[in-house]
Amino acid sequence: MTHPRLFDMPLLPHLIIDGLNRYDERPFLFLGDQTISYADVRAHASRFAQALESKGVRKGSRTAVLSANRPEVLYNLCANMLIGSCNTPLHPLGSANDQAYVLEDAQIETLAYDPAVFESRAAQLKEKVPGLKNLVAFGPTKAGEDLNALAASFEAKPLVAPDIGANDLNTIVYTGGTTGRPKGVRQPYRSAAYMTMIQMAEWEWPAEVRFLIATPLSHAAAAFVVPTLQAGGAFVALQGFTPDLFFDAIEKHRITATFLVPVMIYPLLDHPRALTADLSSLQTLFYGAAPMSPTRLREGLEKWGPIFFQCFGQSEAPMALTHLKKAEHDLSKPERLASCGRPSPWVHLALLDEKNQPVAEGGAGEICVRAPLVMEGYNGLPEQTEEAFSGGWLHTGDVGRFDEEGYLYIVDRKKDMIVTGGFNVFPREIEDVISAHPAVAQVAVIGVPDERWGEAVKAVVILRPGHESSDALAAELVAAVKDAKGSVQAPKSVDFVASIPLSALGKPDKKALRKQYWGDQARGVN
Repeated sequence: MTHPRLFDMPLLPHLIIDGLNRYDERPFLFLGDQTISYADVRAHASRFAQALESKGVRKGSRTAVLSANRPEVLYNLCANMLIGSCNTPLHPLGSANDQAYVLEDAQIETLAYDPAVFESRAAQLKEKVPGLKNLVAFGPTKAGEDLNALAASFEAKPLVAPDIGANDLNTIVYTGGTTGRPKGVRQPYRSAAYMTMIQMAEWEWPAEVRFLIATPLSHAAAAFVVPTLQAGGAFVALQGFTPDLFFDAIEKHRITATFLVPVMIYPLLDHPRALTADLSSLQTLFYGAAPMSPTRLREGLEKWGPIFFQCFGQSEAPMALTHLKKAEHDLSKPERLASCGRPSPWVHLALLDEKNQPVAEGGAGEICVRAPLVMEGYNGLPEQTEEAFSGGWLHTGDVGRFDEEGYLYIVDRKKDMIVTGGFNVFPREIEDVISAHPAVAQVAVIGVPDERWGEAVKAVVILRPGHESSDALAAELVAAVKDAKGSVQAPKSVDFVASIPLSALGKPDKKALRKQYWGDQARGVN
């Protein structure tokens, strides 16, 4: 009889331990004026894991993190991997209500937070979420317990991987939802492991990895930990993002790779140092999370050379569904700059029609995938999970087409999601806030093209009789959304109109409404 564990694949805890054990005094993280070695991370990860275990965190326990970039985020990430817990990052720009919803929906018992930035928010969340047992902080705190001090009371031990399987739950990642609440994407350990395998097999890594983290360490940046470790490389983490901080870090640390979303690339291209900064060390600029303007991409290639590498995925199947390699960013074929590349050979990807049948060659269809990186399902949402997995495929909600060379182009979104600055925003959530205002009769929220943000959130509003449009009212509606949902969801503009186009069923016709702002653009994304 074959042993049930015979075919187990190494998972992220195994890969992290293996990478950390390869070196001792070699630097792994530069953050501010701190230089942290591989041995330092090993020791802190062990102590943090023991500290969390002393608070009752076990394999399968639900934990969350809310922090700015600081070394403890990395120690906490590794500690959760050593325990085999299920860790959920909270959106640092999210509202208290949305963060509380995530904590309740994911049944989080332990929240680790940055007291320098989120002390008062942690106290708020403790009041809002009765099931939250432990508040542990990366330093002295009044709202909870000092995790750093607790960890320091333990002796570092050799790192040992937990007894977990590929289908055990690694994380619940929250994405916006059309029902007015975010959906929890249940990612098992196999998902990140398979994504990492594709990254290391297919992505173009420099021989020497010095990786600049300009995004939150607790979110997308974590996806680059294992490839950097396995290459014996180092991270440089920014504690904020400005063009000067970015260019300074590249020059000082001779950065060879980084990851940016398009909304971060645009201000870099527009900055005077785009042409004067010494970027000669930068070999690969990974970008993704939102479509990039082909015009701006051409500008980047002309200014910085062939360093751009695009990846495409979503929370339900992260980062590695397709990629456009550096040499494929070909200025002699400008139309290809609108592509998200070719499908990874490690993923089944098909364009399907409404009956889950392949579309005709050259036709547009919903991008659907099968692979071990696909989520387990949505947390507590069996009907939405069944819909997403219709016909035995993960339905991404993006509509695409292939060209004759096999490059994939995203031409529109099946649903109304807006991607602004790399963040997913769903109109229904914003419409629910604005429609609650006594002056509002009807509202439709759409994304409109924006040079800086890719897409900007626009609210199109019909007022009730007796109310007049004004800048003050527009500001009031924006403030209401910002207060309820956070700054990312807040509309960048509000248009007051007499009518909104309706479909035959009497629903707001978003397609017709979008056309008023998008004109004849070939792509329905920007």
